[in-house]
Amino acid sequence: MSLGPVMLDVEGVELSPADRDLLREPAVGGVILFTRNYESPAQITDLVAEIRALRRPTLLIAVDHEGGRVQRFRQGFSAIPPMRQLGKVFNQDSEQGLKLARQAGWLIGAELRAANIDLCFAPCVDLDWDVSEIIGDRAFHPNPDTVSELAAAFCRGLRAAGMAAVAKHFPGHGGVIADSHLKLPVDRRDYGILLDDMRPYERLNQSGLIAGVMLAHIVYREVDELPAGFSSQWIERELRGRVGFGGAIFCDDLSMRATAAYGDMPGRALRALRAGCDMILVCNDRAAAQETVAALNSYSNPLSLVRLARLHATGRMSRETLLASDEWQQASADVTRWSQRPPLELNA
Repeated sequence: MSLGPVMLDVEGVELSPADRDLLREPAVGGVILFTRNYESPAQITDLVAEIRALRRPTLLIAVDHEGGRVQRFRQGFSAIPPMRQLGKVFNQDSEQGLKLARQAGWLIGAELRAANIDLCFAPCVDLDWDVSEIIGDRAFHPNPDTVSELAAAFCRGLRAAGMAAVAKHFPGHGGVIADSHLKLPVDRRDYGILLDDMRPYERLNQSGLIAGVMLAHIVYREVDELPAGFSSQWIERELRGRVGFGGAIFCDDLSMRATAAYGDMPGRALRALRAGCDMILVCNDRAAAQETVAALNSYSNPLSLVRLARLHATGRMSRETLLASDEWQQASADVTRWSQRPPLELNA
């Protein structure tokens, strides 16, 4: 059975019978894990093993684990500071900032790989325009070239740990105030300004450092009246065409209120897939997930299957071996020192 185009969540710290039945449906291709799914490193490893045992090829298993506010697993995992702090380090010492960015990416990737997780939806390459309610300190920096450099180092760290990078939120979420989890943001900036937001994707793609891109649920009114995740102009013309990206494209969670005006859940899913997305997320709404999976069980896109298959992670060491390694101990010590530096020192 090949991977389907839908990524879903599961209910708790182990699979329920309802989870098992749903994840075996042909339209399902992945699972995204949340804080409610986590108790300990041993438990999350067991849950991942349960999920992997359901299908061949195995479902993609992902998590939002950027650091700062967006880090789903805490106790037993390294505490990664928000990426804005990396930008401040870079302002003082670019070499040190890039080193820490790579170490942060490697540390995240290596610890997740020890639990046999395929993907972390990171890095967030939105520009730090200092206006967004939801992005905020998740962004590296306001300068697109600096974002590109730091994100590239972060991606190299992920790759060294055996994990592909998925950059987000294309074409850029940093220039709007509203949180798309709660309502549909509208970005009225000119296309010429939006090119700055897209520059990190161009640079990362040219370097071959990203295997996936996640789209923003935002309307960019000067380009299209549809949100980016439903827009062939953004997906095919800009991301595939002008940027030249050939990897997997994810539509962010369709349960977010930003998408509510665009039909029922199966309708939203089909809109996104027909616009050019390879995989859509439906989270925290089991009834809508079941409806979507039923509607898409006969859906297939051969190119998407190839792109998604490339996202399975490679290489893995046990948690015990990882924590005993010199590389983990050095990265952990460096990231801990960085996280404990007082803000005034970073801004000096």
